[in-house]
Amino acid sequence: MSRDQGQAQHRLSPARVLDLDPLLDDPATRIVVCCGSGGVGKTTTAAALGLRAAERGRKVVVLTIDPARRLAQSMGIDSLDNTPRRVKGVEGDGELHAMMLDMKRTFDEIVEAHADPERASAILTNPFYQSLSAGFAGTQEYMAMEKLGQLRARDEWDLIVVDTPPSRSALDFLDAPKRLGSFLDGKLIRVLLAPAKVGGRAGMKFLNVGMSMMTGALGKLLGGQLLKDVQTFVAAMDSMFGGFRTRADATYKLLQAPGTAFLVVAAPERDALREAAYFVERLAAESMPLAGLVLNRVHGSGAAQLSAERALAAAENLDLAHAEAETEAEAPASASRVAENLDDPRIVDQDGGKAGLRNSPDTHGSSESPATEPAAGPATDQGSGSPSADQLTAGLLRLHAERMHLLSREQRTRDRFTALHPEVAVAEVAALPGDVHDLAGLRDIGNRLASPQPELPEASDD
Repeated sequence: MSRDQGQAQHRLSPARVLDLDPLLDDPATRIVVCCGSGGVGKTTTAAALGLRAAERGRKVVVLTIDPARRLAQSMGIDSLDNTPRRVKGVEGDGELHAMMLDMKRTFDEIVEAHADPERASAILTNPFYQSLSAGFAGTQEYMAMEKLGQLRARDEWDLIVVDTPPSRSALDFLDAPKRLGSFLDGKLIRVLLAPAKVGGRAGMKFLNVGMSMMTGALGKLLGGQLLKDVQTFVAAMDSMFGGFRTRADATYKLLQAPGTAFLVVAAPERDALREAAYFVERLAAESMPLAGLVLNRVHGSGAAQLSAERALAAAENLDLAHAEAETEAEAPASASRVAENLDDPRIVDQDGGKAGLRNSPDTHGSSESPATEPAAGPATDQGSGSPSADQLTAGLLRLHAERMHLLSREQRTRDRFTALHPEVAVAEVAALPGDVHDLAGLRDIGNRLASPQPELPEASDD
């Protein structure tokens, strides 16, 4: 394969390169959802897109669910909470606001908004509710959907950028509303609602007679007090269950609407792109609008024309030449020492004078001592223990070969994804030497995201 063919394989077809500026500038785009598996840069991508859209004139709010709070640090905000806060230092005519989902607070707001004060107080102080709102499986994903629905209903921002939860599976964000609906409609909830629907002592009698076996088993499993807390919670929440399902359905439809765009974020790694492929297929199945794939942390090289094989061959040649030079340098010195040993009577004569001359401290280490005579041969850094220029060059060539092997792996991984989903546009973002920790870093990421040129191989700054 020629060098030009090798470079061509690193390039994406222009038809498949994702250009994000038209998406961000379009006033019809109201929601951008960044999704993908954990640890692929979703938070940074969401923040960078929000900043770029704001600096291009839009009023933007970024909703993050990342517990590491990197978004607050990069935006110069001491802390983020459930209230959008304006970010200072944004250039241009737009505005950027940022917030971090407070799962429990969002749940509390729903209760306070949809229940009378007495019932709301009973729910908020219920031990089972406190456990449910703090860490029930799927609650975080559902509350992210709730908060998105709240933000969109306020119609205060031109664009909402959502950083989805760092779930085990990227699909959890889409599944959460249906899972919660199934939970609220489940047999357990209906059993626990029975006494509340019948009412008073008659209800408890009905429960004791008709459901004694079920509640007995639940009591042993959960404990008597916990079962009572659950029953009290369910009775208080009964009037709100329909509202949960209604809002979940509405938000789900909002995600399917033309004003929403999904960006799947991944790294050029097998597991991350496999997850991305699953998500692309799921979005298509759910008729949700996919804008494209953001491929983060792509490695490049400024010397991609030098293949790994040629670099390793050159390194081996340099090592061989260095070894030969060392051998040639050692040969004259060795012959000289042998000749001196044969001519020097001190080696065999043990007369007092000769012995004294050999061991005399006055001559040890002097300019006449054979131990300090310079070795013959080409000048090297052997005496200082430092590597020679050839050795340093060979080491750099090997590092380049490792980088080219990494490039090749990333290229093959990406090409497998694009072969399966040729319709998905891709934006590549080069791997950076450090973490993004300020607006300048986010602005740089935004510029890379909006660039229509792929990062492999020429565009990388590595």
